[in-house]
Amino acid sequence: MPLSRRMHRITFKLATLIAVLFYAATARATIRYEVSLAHPEQHLFHVSMTIPDVAGEVTVALPAWNALYQIRDFSAHLQAVEALAGTAPTKIEKLDKQTWRIIGTGTITVQYAAYWDEAGPFATQLNGEHAFINPAMILMYVPERRQEGAQWCLKDLSAGWTSSMDSAAGSPGAHLACSDAANYDALADAPVEVGKFDEFSLPGIQPEIRVVIHGDNWKKKRVEEELTRICRYELQVMGGAPFEQYTFILHIGKAALGAGGGMEHANSTAISVPSDEYLEGVAAHEFFHLWNVKRIRPVTLDPIDYSKEQYTRALWFAEGVTSTYGSYTLLRAGLWNKQQFYEDLSEQITDLETRPAEHWQSAEQSSLDAWLEKYALYNRPDESVSYYTKGQILGALLDLLIRERTENRKSLDDVMRLMNVEFAKAGKTYRDSLDVRLSAEKVAGGSFEDFFARYVAGAEALPYREVLESAGLELRTVESKRATLGFFVERDASGAALVRGVDADSPAAQAGLRTDDIILSWNGGEAPRRLERWVTEQKPGSTLHLRIRREQKEFDLETRLGEIKEVRFEVSEIAHASDAARRIRDGWLHGSTTAAAAP
Repeated sequence: MPLSRRMHRITFKLATLIAVLFYAATARATIRYEVSLAHPEQHLFHVSMTIPDVAGEVTVALPAWNALYQIRDFSAHLQAVEALAGTAPTKIEKLDKQTWRIIGTGTITVQYAAYWDEAGPFATQLNGEHAFINPAMILMYVPERRQEGAQWCLKDLSAGWTSSMDSAAGSPGAHLACSDAANYDALADAPVEVGKFDEFSLPGIQPEIRVVIHGDNWKKKRVEEELTRICRYELQVMGGAPFEQYTFILHIGKAALGAGGGMEHANSTAISVPSDEYLEGVAAHEFFHLWNVKRIRPVTLDPIDYSKEQYTRALWFAEGVTSTYGSYTLLRAGLWNKQQFYEDLSEQITDLETRPAEHWQSAEQSSLDAWLEKYALYNRPDESVSYYTKGQILGALLDLLIRERTENRKSLDDVMRLMNVEFAKAGKTYRDSLDVRLSAEKVAGGSFEDFFARYVAGAEALPYREVLESAGLELRTVESKRATLGFFVERDASGAALVRGVDADSPAAQAGLRTDDIILSWNGGEAPRRLERWVTEQKPGSTLHLRIRREQKEFDLETRLGEIKEVRFEVSEIAHASDAARRIRDGWLHGSTTAAAAP
C-alpha cells in the first residue's frame, strides 16, 4: 500500500477516534447548578446554571408541573433571568411562559432568582427556620439534554445548618453539600431539607433508611417504631429493597403549617403532618410507592413531560392500590387491629357510594381527569370520584377474587411481585390497566376481562356483597340524618367566599340565594374555612344568617340548613362462615396464602 494512502487512512482513523471521543465527552457532559441560600428571610433562591458545549444557541425551561397532577407554572416564581456566554452577557429571549432561548457558544451560564415560601411536600420553602427544596421548582433544564449528568450545590448557608444531601456542617459563604445525578429527572426527583433538623436511622434495616425531621409535636420512640414496622413489612412482601439508601423527610407540628400529605420519590419521601399521630397512614402509603409508580410504572407516565399535562388511565392502580397496601401494611405490621381495618374499608366504601358520580365515572376516567382536581367544582360529589378511594376498594376486591379462585394459594401480593419482576426489574413500563389485568390472570389462572371491563373501565355497581361473602364478610347499611347547606362555597384568589352553586329544592334557594353571590359575613362572623366540618356540627333546620353582596348591593339573607339522609356502610364478619371463607379471610387479614396440597 502506498505511503500516502496509508497516511490518509491513519489520519482518517485518528480523526474518527477524536470525533468519537469528543461526542462521548459531550454525551457525558454535566450541567451544573449552584444555589445560594443567602438571606433566607427574603425567600429567594439565587440560582446559577452552567451549560457546557453549547453550539450557537440553547433552549432552557422550568417545569410547568411536578409532584402534583396540576399545571402550576413554577416560572411565575422567577425573577431577573439573565445569561452569560463565557463571562460576557449574551442575548436571552423568552419564548413562552416557561421557556427561554439563549444565543452563544461554549459555556453558557443562566442566572436568576426564585421566590418560594410555601410549606408542604408539594412545594418549596426558604425562610429563617429552614429550606425545603423540590428541585424541579427552582432548577431549569435543557429539554434536548435531559439525559446528561447533573450536579447541584448549595452555598451561603446560615451558621449551623445542615442538609439531607449529607450532614456535614455548613458555614456562611461555603458550600453545604453537592449532589450528583445521572440526569435531570433523577435530580428533580430528590428533594432536600436544609436547616437544623433531627436525624436518625431505622434500627436493624439494611440498606439504610434515614429519618430527617424538622418540627415539633413528635416523639422519637413512636416515629422510629412505626416507620420500622412499616418498612420491614413492605420490604418483606416485595422481596427486598430497590434502593441503596432511603430518606424520610418529615415536617411535623408547626413546621407543617396545615400543609398535610406526602409525596413519593425514587429514594425518599417528603411528608407533612400536624403531629406524629398522623404519620403512620401517610408513611405506609408513600413507602409502598417505592415499587408501585416509582418502579412499577405505567407507560403513559414515562418519560415525564414537564411542559404539559400527562394523561394516564392507571392512577386507580398506581395510587389507589398503593392505598390498598397502605391499609394492609398497618394491619399486618400490627399498627391496626382488624376492626380498624374493617372501619377503614367501610369508610372508603361509604365515601365512594355516597358520591353520585360513582354511577357514571369509572376508575379509569377518574384517573384521566386527575388534572381537574385543582378546581373546587370538580371535587364535588356530583362531579367526580377519587381514584384513590375507588382504586383502594378495587385492589381489595381483586385480592379476594384471586384468593377465592386459587383457594387462597395466590393473592394480590403475587401480582405485585410479578409486576415488579416483569416490569420494574426488567426496566419496562406496563400498559396501564391492560397489563395489570394480564398479570392478575397469570397469577390466578383465569380471565379477569369481565371484572376490568365492568368495574375498572366501566362504572357498574361494584360487587361488594358477593366478593366479601367469599371471605366470610358482609356489608351492612346504616341510615342516619344530618344537616346540609344546600349550596356550594368556593374561595377566590383574594379569599372571598363565593356561592358557586345552589341546590334548586334547598331552603337556601327558597330564601333567594344565588350563584355568584359574595358572602360577606356568616352568622355575624367570617365564613368557616372548613365548611364540611362546620356543617357536621350543626342540626338540620338551624338558622343561618348571611350578609350578601350582589351586583354592588349588600343585604341580609336568612335561610335554614336542610336535611339529608345519610347511608353508612359497615363491613363485618359473618358469624357462621364456611371453613373455606374463613381461610380466605384469615389469609387476607394476615397477608398469607395456603400451600398447595402434595400430589
